[in-house]
Amino acid sequence: MPAFYGRREGERVVIEGADARHLARSLRARPGEKIDVVDPDGWMLTVRLDSISDSRIEGTVASERKHAPEPERHVVVAIAYLPSTTLELVLSRCTEVGASAFHIVEAHRSIARGPRHDRWQTIVREAAMLAGRLHVPIVAGPSPLDEVLAERANPVMLVRGAPIPLSAMPRTREVTLLIGPEGGWTDNELAIVKDHADLGPRNLRADTAAIVATAIAVGT
Repeated sequence: MPAFYGRREGERVVIEGADARHLARSLRARPGEKIDVVDPDGWMLTVRLDSISDSRIEGTVASERKHAPEPERHVVVAIAYLPSTTLELVLSRCTEVGASAFHIVEAHRSIARGPRHDRWQTIVREAAMLAGRLHVPIVAGPSPLDEVLAERANPVMLVRGAPIPLSAMPRTREVTLLIGPEGGWTDNELAIVKDHADLGPRNLRADTAAIVATAIAVGT
């Protein structure tokens, strides 16, 4: 079972909204059952459920332990607009790995479609719960590449055959990984980003590249 997000009030914990509905309806939680609840202050709480409804669940803290799942490095995954299933996989898996935020990029070779912010954020939240993350990454965009570059720190564009592997790049406090569409970046897009990095000699799909690059950049 994933860890849930709740509001701690002394030795009491309150869970509301979608999490309460999920526990009550889908998981059929019952009084006396114990679940894990993430405290954003850095604790994993074991909570004994006392009262359950579709809108509000209350419980008592049975035990707690220090919980530090967040990586020290702030990694923004700036992923080109991909087909829906592929993009959703990137959002889910990179959240589990440790991405701090996402920015959808309107690359020249992206497939245009309407944004689905609510669905994207739901996918990220569910992945963060599964991984026991303290914070749920925010999904921004879609935005043109130049706007992403203006907003995000230390952009590194993943390019097959680049002379420097991503693992050898300086480990700054924050990095923005630019992952292109299946058709690759155009020459104009390549030209406006100074730092390029390589993931190795094998050709990777965009979703695979995003997951591998996030794992390398996070480093833990």
